[in-house]
Amino acid sequence: MKKLRIATMVTGHFTTPPPEGIIYAPMDIAVEVSEGLAQKGHLVDFYGPEGTKVNVNKVISAGLKALNQPEGVAITKGLNVGNAEVNKIFNLWDQYLIAQMYKAAEKNEYDLLHIHPADRALPLALSHPNIPTVYTLHDPIYPWKADIFRMFSSPNQHYISISDAQRKPAPDLNYSATVYNGINLNLFPFSDKPEDFFLFVGRIAPEKGVAEAVEAARLADVNLVIVGPPVTGSYWEERIKPYLGDKIKYTGHIPYRELCNYYQKA
Repeated sequence: MKKLRIATMVTGHFTTPPPEGIIYAPMDIAVEVSEGLAQKGHLVDFYGPEGTKVNVNKVISAGLKALNQPEGVAITKGLNVGNAEVNKIFNLWDQYLIAQMYKAAEKNEYDLLHIHPADRALPLALSHPNIPTVYTLHDPIYPWKADIFRMFSSPNQHYISISDAQRKPAPDLNYSATVYNGINLNLFPFSDKPEDFFLFVGRIAPEKGVAEAVEAARLADVNLVIVGPPVTGSYWEERIKPYLGDKIKYTGHIPYRELCNYYQKA
């Protein structure tokens, strides 16, 4: 097997691992993939803000400080910064790291770039046709996103889907493979002694189906434990909170490495 020189990034917003209370599922996958490739002998450089810690060849911050963390940059809390401006800042923080990766690749320091937020990298990938770029797609391919992927397509850009079903809205993209999200069995050992409850883990958002899980638990008269970061708003107040009680319980955020206790018992 040829040993590759790989640069990768998942976010510039916050460090890897993330601050307590933040769930960012692509980060867990990005770290497992990066460390796994390094263990197989590939040279992997992980790009992230100062304070990022990943067991690879090098962690490169290029002087970037995380947003709204201790020792970070509070730019998103400034005057005249609304939701639209926050999104622009997030994009630019990611693109700063991606630009550093392309600058290094131009000097022949890498064989390929592995980028998790694909939409942030599209213009740079298109303008660097000789640099192989791989994207892992973590979210559904909505029609607007498929159109943008097609608009910026070039032969050097390759997509990794996380299921075959994920490809259906845009089967014509330049896919290289489907790689299902794995699980680290050292962190999630099997238990044959479950307890009497069902489990939901994730963001408390409509697209995650939390309300449907609550409704199913109520109709089936079973216990449900909901794990996820705190939220506010009508979805929580109207679809989730009124049904919490003895049989449907909400734990709040649970650190990733403690989740196995819930998965084992569910």
